Amino acid sequence: MQMQNQVNTLEKLEQYISVTPEEREAIQSTKTKWGTTPYFASLMDYNDPNCPIRKQVIPSKLEEQNEFGLENYLVYKENRDTKEDRPDTIARQYHNRIAFTVLKTCANYCRHCFRKELVVDKSLELDFNINEGLEWIKEHKEIRDVLITGGDPLLLSDDKLEYLIRSIRDIEHVEMIRIGSRLPIVLPHRITDDLLKVLGGFYKIPIWLNTQCNHPREITEKTAEAVFKLMSAGINVGNQAVLLKGINDDAKSFKELHEKLLTIRVRPYYVFYTEPAPGIDHFRTHIERGAELIRNTLRGHTTGLAQPMYVVATNIGKIPLMPDYYIKHKSEKEYVLQNHRGQTTTLPNIPE
Repeated sequence: MQMQNQVNTLEKLEQYISVTPEEREAIQSTKTKWGTTPYFASLMDYNDPNCPIRKQVIPSKLEEQNEFGLENYLVYKENRDTKEDRPDTIARQYHNRIAFTVLKTCANYCRHCFRKELVVDKSLELDFNINEGLEWIKEHKEIRDVLITGGDPLLLSDDKLEYLIRSIRDIEHVEMIRIGSRLPIVLPHRITDDLLKVLGGFYKIPIWLNTQCNHPREITEKTAEAVFKLMSAGINVGNQAVLLKGINDDAKSFKELHEKLLTIRVRPYYVFYTEPAPGIDHFRTHIERGAELIRNTLRGHTTGLAQPMYVVATNIGKIPLMPDYYIKHKSEKEYVLQNHRGQTTTLPNIPE
């Protein structure tokens, strides 16, 4: 019922929040796909237009500005305009692992989506022929790791997911399957017993699921229950947050997000710098901001389990953006190291 009753019109949205004139104008003028689940809409602050969930869901006139975004970004990012003959379902930045794009439907159409040309703007059309993708993976024996993505792949029916997972597991050279899905956050109701029968169990080829939670307000008891069900079925759950200006780039929200994720058994994995997709300039911080937040709010201030890697995803793969804050000096004899309190200690410099 959540998907059938998606909040994707002004009239439906007004049941959850007091829509501002600016929000109303943006919704009425947008030509892009937008909407969310009734569940996720219920987490919005009724009166605050700066609510972190509202800003991820509701279109903005700022999306019409594009100083830093690259046109045809997804073709560039996923190396789709290369000499390698690949079906539309296969995106590649690495030699031994690929992203398997299986649909373009989402439960929540994130305004900051790096695949917005495909999912939100609908300016890029791809042929999601799953069998073509499976055949390509079978033929490329170097592929050991398959990331199933979209859209949101968990919106496929249980039957289609069962066929997809079983087919990948039957490929001899594939060693692991990953799934990228925001449903544990925006539609935890999808984590049903029938779905767990499809995904879970003791298999030689494990499934790892990474979700996207960007603000502590998104973490609820329903999400906690969904994650516990996934883990009980043998599926590890990690989080890949996106650094978003005005949503999680302040110290309080950033620290609370990563600590609260651990309370529901989700391991912070990545914080992504906002990619140069078109129309999302208003979400970008300066590049160093993510590293500053990890240094100032997480390192030494909370458990190491709460500390993600800060990276930017590019057409040549993910690149870490963490400067070396902690080696303050190096000589032939020793390194001088500094902790989060400014205290220093030394380690001997071992010759190669």
